[in-house]
Amino acid sequence: MASMEYRRLGISGLKVGAVGLGTWLNFGGHLGDREAGHLVRRALEGGVNLIDTADVYADGKAEEELGRVLAGVRRESYVLATKAFFPMGEGPNDKGLSRKHLFESVHGSLRRLRTDYVDLFQCHRHDPETPVEETVRAFDDLIRQGKVLYWGVSLWPAMRIEEAVTIAKELRAAPPVSEQPPYSLLNREIEAEVVPACRRYGLGILPFSPLAQGVLTGKYLEGTRPGDSRAADPRRNQYMQKYMGEQQLRKVARMRDLAKAAGIPMARLALAWVLGNPVVASVLVGVTTEAQLDENLAAAGTKLDPRLKAELDRLFATA
Repeated sequence: MASMEYRRLGISGLKVGAVGLGTWLNFGGHLGDREAGHLVRRALEGGVNLIDTADVYADGKAEEELGRVLAGVRRESYVLATKAFFPMGEGPNDKGLSRKHLFESVHGSLRRLRTDYVDLFQCHRHDPETPVEETVRAFDDLIRQGKVLYWGVSLWPAMRIEEAVTIAKELRAAPPVSEQPPYSLLNREIEAEVVPACRRYGLGILPFSPLAQGVLTGKYLEGTRPGDSRAADPRRNQYMQKYMGEQQLRKVARMRDLAKAAGIPMARLALAWVLGNPVVASVLVGVTTEAQLDENLAAAGTKLDPRLKAELDRLFATA
């Protein structure tokens, strides 16, 4: 197994492994505690230090499962990230990025995760109903209280990232240090505006779905949907369809040929391409087996030949 590379999260002093462990579709139900615990331990042994979750994943069960499997692990050895925004109840204040909801969300996450603080607390989406200044002040207060160490955003447009950073500077408050968007060879939308904004304002990018929900591993090239795969699960395949078109699969088939010629497994190649973007701090991978985890971890030490990278850039160029 290749040694882990550690990168600064934006301009902060926090360092995260180039490959992080995501829990979106695998923790809190799909995996039991025994399997989840094994994967977490294996990831930590492989140098992973970033573990990402959210309060809404499996209605809080993903955080609860993480809390159980991380019990007894030295707290200083990992970076725990979670998120808030989506409804966690039926009340009018049980969602969004208001001061009230953020404070209550942090407390709920701390309870489920069985910890005293969250390393990185993220806005799961932008909230058009809450002034950005209110959100910035709330995070700054949570940081001052020691319940949160850093804060970030997820799927925020570039103009809102700029607004948050500008307000934080005016208030002398803690600015966001990260943005978590989908980013892969099949989804390069952030390159137009979000990547330049993150570079300009010092946010590190934490891409999720870097394998386009498994499509870039090549396992769906023949149109098959194995019964135990994500593609066969309506809950877990909800965002896959946009990656499964004929044009996209033709590109993936060509990528398979390039990967074979280079002697690099497709998953490792796809992750290494994402990691080639200097604004990316860590790619978040969701795995269900040790073999998948080990293959993904190998991407941390994979440097692409410039000619191969250029060929992938052309092949998956956006219109």
